[in-house]
Amino acid sequence: MITSKSNALIKHIRLLKEKKYRKEFGEFFVEGEKMVRESTTSGIERVATIVSASYEGETFSLPVETVSDEVFASVTDEKTPQGILTVLRIPRRELVSPKESCLLLDHIADPGNMGAIVRTANAAGYRSVYCIGCTDPFAPKSVRSSMSGIFFTRLYFGSEEEILGAIDCPIVAGDMQGEDLFSFRAPERYALAIGNEANGLSDTVRLAAAHTVAIPMERSQESLNAAVSAGIIMYTLKYGKE
Repeated sequence: MITSKSNALIKHIRLLKEKKYRKEFGEFFVEGEKMVRESTTSGIERVATIVSASYEGETFSLPVETVSDEVFASVTDEKTPQGILTVLRIPRRELVSPKESCLLLDHIADPGNMGAIVRTANAAGYRSVYCIGCTDPFAPKSVRSSMSGIFFTRLYFGSEEEILGAIDCPIVAGDMQGEDLFSFRAPERYALAIGNEANGLSDTVRLAAAHTVAIPMERSQESLNAAVSAGIIMYTLKYGKE
């Protein structure tokens, strides 16, 4: 049993809370029985798994290192940890064009929004998510908010020029100045663009859009949360015409 907070593995896991080390090592971690279980079906490479001494749940036939409760508390990012954590390799993907309708995220800044959008994208069947200048989707808060969506969506990263060059289908921009979402007929294949929480879409992405749609709302409400807006538009574009 690992009882020292200075153990090399424990120190390594703690470093993964910071973006620069996630990038350096190409790793991130997930916590909790549900997330660990679902990670085992994702095909993502596993680096290590630890459980606390008091953990009595499933280990899913994984090789585990047992650590003291105190040591586990030093690495967990949860307020009420379940006692199981696994380190995974961040998938590295070459930037390619989407084969079906996809999502384009333009400078999403809030980790909770990022995770929630990835979760909804997975649920709605948007398998490819292209990110321009976004917060790290592999940060602990984003991973928690994704509720395993992070395992089953293909995330691509690049500059505006690189991402827009790779997307070879019409871009449908979500914007308050667009046409009514519920009367809009989406192309057969498209990229839905969702912009920054405070500033919306960049001028470059806005100008690249073939269509712009807006969610109608009462005059007393100025806007919706980015993740909520993304969810409404994703489902409406994909299933509203059926």
